[in-house]
Amino acid sequence: MNFESGKLYHIYNRSNETVFYSRDNYLFFLEKINNLIFPVCDILAWCLMPNHFHFLVRANNLSIATINKPHMNNYMVLSKNIGTLLSSYTQAINNQQHRKGKLFAHNTKAICLNDTKRNENYAINCFYYIHQNPHAANLVERLEDWEFSSFHAYANLRNGKFVNKNLAYEIINYDKDNFIQQSYNIIDDKKLKYIW
Repeated sequence: MNFESGKLYHIYNRSNETVFYSRDNYLFFLEKINNLIFPVCDILAWCLMPNHFHFLVRANNLSIATINKPHMNNYMVLSKNIGTLLSSYTQAINNQQHRKGKLFAHNTKAICLNDTKRNENYAINCFYYIHQNPHAANLVERLEDWEFSSFHAYANLRNGKFVNKNLAYEIINYDKDNFIQQSYNIIDDKKLKYIW
């Protein structure tokens, strides 16, 4: 995955099976995000689902710094850290579940939202789409009831240490006063044509 500083990306991956078996699995993955992803990009939105995840991030200079080591050919830090996150998480789940092989059946996608072919509402549609995932998948009746997303930070229900709310407002210009209400206006997958 290649990233450019200052650009927005929707990063996601899906498995053909369960990825998070328990609350502790979600928390373990979030701890890895805190150590590997949060330090090298600006996270604007995120959601962990039972078999996939979504992130809306803005790449920065730390994201695109290259690593020059003999066994690594100029890997970008954010790309390398995403790989490390998924590999180490897979190893932990394989040990826990007594399984072998890949946990994520697909390559992680990083779609640039600054592409000039996309409409100007693309970033805000993606922002709301990410938060709507648990509701759209019928996991919860209310978005407030899904613990593992940045929805709570924007709804001021929890201090969201991962998300840069000020930057999200600056870039996406979401409606702070009506965030919860607007979050229930379902974003049609057709507005995000690349999904899955």
